[in-house]
Amino acid sequence: MTAKTTTIKDSLLHQEVLGSRRFSNLAWAIIAASGGLGFLLAGLSSYSKVNLLLVSDTTHLQFIPQGAALTFYGVAGCLVSLYLSLLLVWDVGGGYNKFDKEKGSLTIFRSGFPGKNRHIEINCLLEEVQSVRAEIKEGLNPKRAIYLRVKNRRDIPLTKVGQPISLAVLENEAANLARFLEVPLEGL
Repeated sequence: MTAKTTTIKDSLLHQEVLGSRRFSNLAWAIIAASGGLGFLLAGLSSYSKVNLLLVSDTTHLQFIPQGAALTFYGVAGCLVSLYLSLLLVWDVGGGYNKFDKEKGSLTIFRSGFPGKNRHIEINCLLEEVQSVRAEIKEGLNPKRAIYLRVKNRRDIPLTKVGQPISLAVLENEAANLARFLEVPLEGL
């Protein structure tokens, strides 16, 4: 669920949630940028008949259809790389879950895409929390997530988006959270 969990004085639980700022997204952004730039330069070389690549000579290709296709794929690769780079900068999905027994409140914060709702923050009282729910769906598209069931609201997801977490980790984190909040655990 989280990268770091910190408990202070048994009355505060703060969980950092990893967003899109992860190594795999950085690696894919670099791969897409290098591939996209290579295709773009190959397409432009076939158009201008000037070799812009170090590894091969594509000036002998006809621009229509080969050069145009290479240019299209190059632009597409560069746009995918730009998108992944912006996700890294904005850290979409990153945030924290904070449960404070002294104040009797919980705060769930996530960052999103720029705009009107860039930051999403949900605040409510701990007494409104009914239960912690673990959802496990196996199959072609597996889903393993922890939700917070709150009165008069939809279930609030607490886990990060991405690869499903292992069953043991899911069970431990859901049980620890339910124990900390002193509410029942559902779904296991």
